[in-house]
Amino acid sequence: MIRYLSRRLIAVIGVLIAIAAVTFTIFYVLPSDPAAAACGKSCSVERLAAIRAHMGLDQPIWQQFWNFLSGIFTGRTMGSGQYTLHCGFPCLGYSYENSESVWGLLMDRLPVSASLASGAAVLWLLFGLSAGVTAALRKDTLLDRVLMVGAVGAASLPVYFTSMMLIYGLIRVAGLLPYPQYVPFGTDPLHWASNLLLPWLALAILYAAMYARQSRSSMIETMAEPFIRTARAKGLPRRTVVVKHGMRAGMTPILTLFGMDLGGLLAGAVITESLFGLPGIGRLFYGALSTGDQPVVLGVTLLAAAFIVVANLAVDLLYAVVDPRVRLR
Repeated sequence: MIRYLSRRLIAVIGVLIAIAAVTFTIFYVLPSDPAAAACGKSCSVERLAAIRAHMGLDQPIWQQFWNFLSGIFTGRTMGSGQYTLHCGFPCLGYSYENSESVWGLLMDRLPVSASLASGAAVLWLLFGLSAGVTAALRKDTLLDRVLMVGAVGAASLPVYFTSMMLIYGLIRVAGLLPYPQYVPFGTDPLHWASNLLLPWLALAILYAAMYARQSRSSMIETMAEPFIRTARAKGLPRRTVVVKHGMRAGMTPILTLFGMDLGGLLAGAVITESLFGLPGIGRLFYGALSTGDQPVVLGVTLLAAAFIVVANLAVDLLYAVVDPRVRLR
């Protein structure tokens, strides 16, 4: 296990370095000039040269990338003379728009995106897996068809359409919920949940539909395996056969899907956060793209990649816990 984990950690580091290289190249080697964007329209040649030196753009490309990469782990000093600025660990640079630390901006927005992702994940797992397993155990019945037709219909609804319908129906017409405003969990857990319920539902409807279809397919395949027939032949209760043997073995594909989805949502749900006015990482990313704030875009991209690869590593390690057959390989 230690050897396996070491190999996976090395692979994770390699993937993150490759993503950093590609993203850095896109934003700093292509024709757009970050120094000119930071300097503004009425910028003198001398001022532009000073900004380029301050940002390190007067150095060779490989040196710029090395400074950026090493700065993530050790921090770095930017500029020189009276314009010297030390960027502490982990250094992702400074926003062009407000000169704030990119890492600080990400950490300020992360609790919002984490709250959105975690709450939605609980709902879509609860409803998606329940519908999928029920449909699998009632295969080819009316209930199976109704659940799967509903899942197909829900999966075909764009999240922005679902969000607007929830806002109109539950806020403007029924007045059952307040318009979402993020409240920290530690301040008031009840208001935290009530303000995030609509965004949770908007995301959960889409994801639950996909998980219902995937879990149904996986459970049908698993329940036809020889070890399930053996468990039934031993006279085990139906609940034990389904939950302990069937669901544990059938949920490995769901784990993979869940790792990808949760890792991506932790880095921000752009549409959902924008529609509900939540100050999360997705909304930060959208604003940075709109204004050409390259350090922020680069920072969000790397954070999203880190979440996804770490989530996949965690899923691989959980396989042996969920499915005993993995331990024998």
